[in-house]
Amino acid sequence: MTTHPIANIRNFSIVAHIDHGKSTLADRLIQTTGGLAERDMVEQVLDSMEIERERGITIKAQTVRLDYKAKDGKTYILNLMDTPGHVDFAYEVSRSLAACEGSLLVVDASQGVEAQTLANVYHALDAGHEIVPVLNKIDLPAAEPDRIKQQIEDVIGLDASNAVPISAKTGLGIPDVLEAIVTRLPPPKGDETAPLKALLVDSWYDSYLGVVVLVRVIDGSLRKGQKIMMMGADAHYDIDRIGVFRPKMESVETLGPGEVGFITAQIKQVADTRVGDTITDEKRHCAEALPGFKPAQPVVFCGLFPVDAADFEELRAAMGKLRLNDASFSYEMESSAALGFGFRCGFLGLLHLEIIQERLHREFNLDLIATAPSVIYKIHMTNGDVFEMHNPVDMPDVVKIDHIEEPWIRATILTPDDYLGAVLKLCQDRRGTQVDLNYVGKRAMVTYDLPLNEVVFDFYDRLKSISKGYASFDYAITDYREGDLVKMNILVNAEPVDALSMLVHRTRADSRGRSMVEKLKELIPPHMFQIPIQAAIGAKIIARETVRALRKDVTAKCYGGDATRKRKLLEKQKEGKKRMRQFGKVEIPQEAFIAALKMDS
Repeated sequence: MTTHPIANIRNFSIVAHIDHGKSTLADRLIQTTGGLAERDMVEQVLDSMEIERERGITIKAQTVRLDYKAKDGKTYILNLMDTPGHVDFAYEVSRSLAACEGSLLVVDASQGVEAQTLANVYHALDAGHEIVPVLNKIDLPAAEPDRIKQQIEDVIGLDASNAVPISAKTGLGIPDVLEAIVTRLPPPKGDETAPLKALLVDSWYDSYLGVVVLVRVIDGSLRKGQKIMMMGADAHYDIDRIGVFRPKMESVETLGPGEVGFITAQIKQVADTRVGDTITDEKRHCAEALPGFKPAQPVVFCGLFPVDAADFEELRAAMGKLRLNDASFSYEMESSAALGFGFRCGFLGLLHLEIIQERLHREFNLDLIATAPSVIYKIHMTNGDVFEMHNPVDMPDVVKIDHIEEPWIRATILTPDDYLGAVLKLCQDRRGTQVDLNYVGKRAMVTYDLPLNEVVFDFYDRLKSISKGYASFDYAITDYREGDLVKMNILVNAEPVDALSMLVHRTRADSRGRSMVEKLKELIPPHMFQIPIQAAIGAKIIARETVRALRKDVTAKCYGGDATRKRKLLEKQKEGKKRMRQFGKVEIPQEAFIAALKMDS
């Protein structure tokens, strides 16, 4: 028998918009329940990656088990799942929620409900959660708890009259949160005598233990030495270690129904453990598998190439290691005329892309060039075939294409009224169609349908800059629609640079091409000969700029004397330049690629 009655277990997650104080609240809960000694406390205990701390965001969902002695004298076990708040990591959120029965909804008492707050609350409600609203940062002078409570009721439809007011930074109100978790969130349900049924919530690679699997036991119990089977992958393992995180790993003998912990079973690769899979006993199967999760679908594709071709093997090894810990990241090999060998990678969004690049650079010390991000297009051929195109370089002959479909998203943007005009204009410029506009207190909530390829470039940065950082944005992919898309090539010295080719909408091609060549003109250093930079659609040049030649002063040694001598030297120089231009290679510096791809019109 497990030592903990199931009625004394609470599994909960914290959902909130970015920067509303999830990780700080998690810190305080750990501290208050004595999960770590004072000297081990650091800010954002659960954000273990260096990059998470630096950017102040949570990327991987983490879990921790806390013991709490409540006012009624009983000791409760609280399993906390800290989830990411960013839209690119929404799939991390959905699986953490599946392992819990309740959520704390953290809302900043000065900023109120944001786009991501909505998205994450709806995830929690879909998972059937009981939700306790928590108003954070009430010690700020700008906090307006009553207005925000009303806002939570208006926008989300949750009763917020008994929302818990706290300040996670100072620790004010934390005991009330713990009491609310115990009294207002339901205990898990489960039957210890039934066959084992456990949900595989997450898995990651540890260099000492191999693959560590995070599980939530639903029925039955997990014991050391037990033979288990993963129903989806049809794989069989012997458990060699069971434990819980208090945030440090701690071994236990068994895990009973309702409990969350980890197991190791000499599993070699994270790819063998599919998130959302059902773990059951090898001999006594449970009747049916759990519904699991939809696999994370990559949305944005981009090529990553090593700056130094010799690093290719290291890049391959690094990608394999990252794939171990991040199941949503996919890659395959590709080669490019301009950049040599590299990988075509799939990501959940631009932040995900940036984080992966950053991790490759930091953890593996690799210098990379990334090509223009592109989305998946569906190409309908005249002979009736349909195929998915991830890379603009693979575009077939225009004559054979019947039409091209591109992915569209439904975006929800929350913005203060002052910036509404600029936000609407931005969405209009990006070929968006307005679906809805209504007010949430003093803020406008706009819903737009937008083509994804307009969003992956720099939509988020533009939105933040026109709204001085106040607008928040959340999106979900809706469908594919036919679009009038053309492939734009960039030619440098009459050579196409495949890393810069992209699919654009015909109406935007001229402006996109013009800004691209103007940008490259500033970025490519002058050579000894002039360099034309052109943007072309098919054989038609739509924009051109020229990088002026450097001129060596060949007449310096002629002082006075006959002018024909000077002319002769200049003519000779001109001939040389002409010949150089014919055979010269243009060096495009690394920064030029990166800067040219960070377009902002």
